Amino acid sequence: MKIKSASQEYLEKAKVLTEEESERLLSRMSGKLPRRLEKDKLSKEDALAFQLEIEDEQLEEWRERMAKIREKHKS
Repeated sequence: MKIKSASQEYLEKAKVLTEEESERLLSRMSGKLPRRLEKDKLSKEDALAFQLEIEDEQLEEWRERMAKIREKHKS
């Protein structure tokens, strides 16, 4: 099975992370990402890019939920 590549946008973001930022991001990985990284199916850069993308998506979902909660409390 072929693993999809990280988007170029997130690969660029991953390249400019400091070592500490990279470590923090890698420590938050969950699911299949850590296993793929351990088994050398993903490069560290790809794993960082995927994690950045996941966290951006989660942040957007959280913002949408918070906006709904705020709207609910205004009424």
